[in-house]
Amino acid sequence: MKKIFFAIAASLLVHISSTAQEAVKPASPGFDVVRDSILHGNLDSVTYQSKTVGNKRKALVYTPPGYSKKNKYPVLYLLHGIGGDEKEWLNGAQPQVILDNLYADGKLQPMIVVMPNGRAMKDDRAIGNIFDSAKVQAFANFEKDLLNDLVPFVEKKYAVLNDREHRAIAGLSMGGGQSLNFGLGNLDKFAWIGGFSSAPNTKPAAELVPDIKAAKEKIKLLFLSCGASDWLLSFSTRTHDYLQQNNIPHIYFIEPGVHDFKVWKNGLYMFSQLIFKTVDTATFSKYPVAGAPAATNIRNGVYPQILPNNRVIFSTKAPNAKKVQVDLGKKYDMVKDAAGVWSVTTDSISEGFHYYSLLIDDVAVADPASQTFYGMGRMASGIEIPFSGGDYYALKDVPHGDIRIKKYFSKVTNSWRQLYLYTPPGYDVKQEEKYPVLYILHGGGEDQTGWATQGKTDLIIDNLIAAKKASPMLVVMMDGNFGSGGFVGFGEQSLRTFENELLQSVIPFIETNYRAATEPNKRALAGLSMGGLQTLYAGIKNTDKFPYLGVFSSGWWANQPALSNPQYEFMKTNATTINSNLKSFWIAMGGKEDIAHNNCKIMMSKFDEMNIKYQYSEYPGGHTWPVWRNNLFNFAQVLFK
Repeated sequence: MKKIFFAIAASLLVHISSTAQEAVKPASPGFDVVRDSILHGNLDSVTYQSKTVGNKRKALVYTPPGYSKKNKYPVLYLLHGIGGDEKEWLNGAQPQVILDNLYADGKLQPMIVVMPNGRAMKDDRAIGNIFDSAKVQAFANFEKDLLNDLVPFVEKKYAVLNDREHRAIAGLSMGGGQSLNFGLGNLDKFAWIGGFSSAPNTKPAAELVPDIKAAKEKIKLLFLSCGASDWLLSFSTRTHDYLQQNNIPHIYFIEPGVHDFKVWKNGLYMFSQLIFKTVDTATFSKYPVAGAPAATNIRNGVYPQILPNNRVIFSTKAPNAKKVQVDLGKKYDMVKDAAGVWSVTTDSISEGFHYYSLLIDDVAVADPASQTFYGMGRMASGIEIPFSGGDYYALKDVPHGDIRIKKYFSKVTNSWRQLYLYTPPGYDVKQEEKYPVLYILHGGGEDQTGWATQGKTDLIIDNLIAAKKASPMLVVMMDGNFGSGGFVGFGEQSLRTFENELLQSVIPFIETNYRAATEPNKRALAGLSMGGLQTLYAGIKNTDKFPYLGVFSSGWWANQPALSNPQYEFMKTNATTINSNLKSFWIAMGGKEDIAHNNCKIMMSKFDEMNIKYQYSEYPGGHTWPVWRNNLFNFAQVLFK
């Protein structure tokens, strides 16, 4: 009678679970509590011979309620973290309890769950220095042990379905990285793949998914989950971003939490309900993404938090303040709770980098929870809103150059000044090679740090060089402020001082102290906003020294003819020489919302009248760093060809 009951229960579960997926909700209280009144599966310790390692190895195997060798079952391989072994899931999560409860609720396809030791070495105990290179390598070696030893053992010992559609792999932390690496790397073996809080061993996304077409065709389910405050969130995020950019269906679930079993138990609870069933990708977008700490937060900073729709939660403690606001261009009133913590959720914020301030009783201050950047003529907070199209400035596994901070004495200003210098990968190795130089200029209210930090110049050029889309080059980011500080540099005197500083101080310093090519056709000059005016002023007068000019979000002011008319007159008189000398006169704007748009349009109409040749590019986004990063990305590709 007992066998008949088990068979009926198993049949009922198969019927219930074979229906199409719905979005699975996170676990409710009690999901991991033992229920005495339900059927329970079995948990056994097994030993298998590993030819890969050269000895016998252990694993835990869970078989579902009513398991019978007369039936065949799909298999989930469930992997542990760097400090665990085959018992980590058992000790930290009691997965058999979670699975038993799901079976009882009719939410789970009957399956076998194998929990191996993912450290494939003779002494695979989690003792001593778990970060030792040999032990870390053993996690990578486990791929061979898994495929060549463990899977064949399981398929011989248990009644299993042995095709890829009935084989899943998932894991936590280091095991999450293994699951993504092994699963996506062996789509002929696994169709269901899950990474919970995947660790730094996760391969770069382009290596994980080298064949996008094959991934779309073969993956039944790819599930990524992590805690919003987990310090390893970036590895799940970078994988998600790549998948999203390439339209590869997947679930990206971010919940409130850190790097612990609360998150991982929920990952197992949700993933196990989704596998070995009919897949409905239309539900994938319904999985919530909790507010994640901004990448620009200070170390371990919880706020600001970015929500999935790019709304931002700001929070700060100021118990004695009477009024607190966040100023992101638009001001948001914050609300104080009983503990003196002020908070607010903004509207949707556009992607990319934005300056902001806290206004505490009408005094603008930097948010102590955020990194600060020199902008708006002072140190200000900044927030980076993730951009799905920002792959070109992402930190990738490519050769990287250096940002060097140098002080030099200026005879023009009779003072010590500072510049930032990017040197390309291999600069210190290739001692005989000389490099072309791009001199790039910041905007008003900023300084030499702008292009290095807000602009992400090093990452943009690194990625372009690696992709062979740009020539290896030096990039000089000088301080373009000349005057008493603040928003200076827009007048004739300041522009003249800038030109002298560039020609008499900066270029000689770079060409004397670095392996800079000194031929005129190996120099370029570009700038944004105020730096665009400086480029127009000094570059147009010296096209014999700068055959490449880039003007971003800038243009001579139509309402200041005393400044602009002499520039136009010079260009009109020297139009033939300018056109002959310039290989590229590249002008770019941030669309109609760019505050310099009208001035630039008027300026270009003047150029047309004078037959000055130029190229125009427009990238929507206004007068902001996301636009200027894109400008550099495109301009750098036309240089020194």
